Amino acid sequence: MKLRSSPPSPFGRKVKLAAAILGLKDRIELEDANTADPSDSLRSQNPLGKIPALILDNGDVLYDSAVIVEYLDHLAGGGKLLPQGDTRFTVLRDQTLADGIMDAALLRIYEKRFKDPKYRDPAWDAYQGAKVERGLAHFEAKTPPAPSAANDVTVASLTLACALGYLDMRFNGDWRSNYPNLVAWLSAFENAVPAFADTKQPASPVPDNAPALLQ
Repeated sequence: MKLRSSPPSPFGRKVKLAAAILGLKDRIELEDANTADPSDSLRSQNPLGKIPALILDNGDVLYDSAVIVEYLDHLAGGGKLLPQGDTRFTVLRDQTLADGIMDAALLRIYEKRFKDPKYRDPAWDAYQGAKVERGLAHFEAKTPPAPSAANDVTVASLTLACALGYLDMRFNGDWRSNYPNLVAWLSAFENAVPAFADTKQPASPVPDNAPALLQ
């Protein structure tokens, strides 16, 4: 299989982390994709031109990250990252919230990257930032149990870890001063899941006119 993504993408990291936890890392080849390049084959693989996209051995393509992770869980035997029974829906809900934090953070980055400074909208940036803050406040008040080992991880916890990691990378970890429970949770997650450190990108705030490959 081939995973089209870019190294800084939190959604790509989510898939790579899931593959490592499920023992499927060696079955996936990584290939960078440039979402802003019309000539990149990504747009024929995923009509939305978004990453990540997983190209299967038979040529079919799966997207987005939630679908890809569920597929990987299926390949690994099922019921590992996505539990069965009533708890499944809580996990799916929390995955959606963590995905939303990443979406809003990415939109803040895109506002800076794609718009000339005079056209940027502070109100739009604040609107997206408020989504991030509300999501973090929810998880701060209802912090999920920290995994004691990689086999305790759910798709919700790995997505939350990737969201916090992205905020560290792109926003200098500013969230940490207001959310001590999440700081402790992420530290415990990192200790329990070595693959999280293996998928980490160095902290690097996005400069103006950054290449579109960077997310």
